[in-house]
Amino acid sequence: MNAQFKKGVLELCVLSKLVDSDQYGYELTEAISKEMVIATGTLYLILKRLKDEDYVETYLVESGEGPARKYYHLTEGGREYQKRLKGEWFEFVEAVARVLGEYDVWDPKRFRPTASHAPAQQDGKPGEEKDGNL
Repeated sequence: MNAQFKKGVLELCVLSKLVDSDQYGYELTEAISKEMVIATGTLYLILKRLKDEDYVETYLVESGEGPARKYYHLTEGGREYQKRLKGEWFEFVEAVARVLGEYDVWDPKRFRPTASHAPAQQDGKPGEEKDGNL
């Protein structure tokens, strides 16, 4: 996956993972790494910036498996920021899809390719790609 594509959207990915539950850095890295390759330490820079901008707060939780873990929690401002970025992201992706002429229906949960551009069936699920779309 193109590094420039990821660079612009990783902040949204981090915020979106924190919407449902507080997580510690390694946990966030593992969850996002299941969908795309990211360099070690990349998310920590994003988390620091989000904390500096008051979009996340941190707290420590003792761990029976080593040092205390620093958990990240979305502030109310962080929740609002995530919603705004998510809306901007969907607008952007929809515009790119129109320019590419590849998709005729936009579904925020999943692209629905036109029949002429549908990917080959993989793992028994039509239209699903293995590389993990956002």
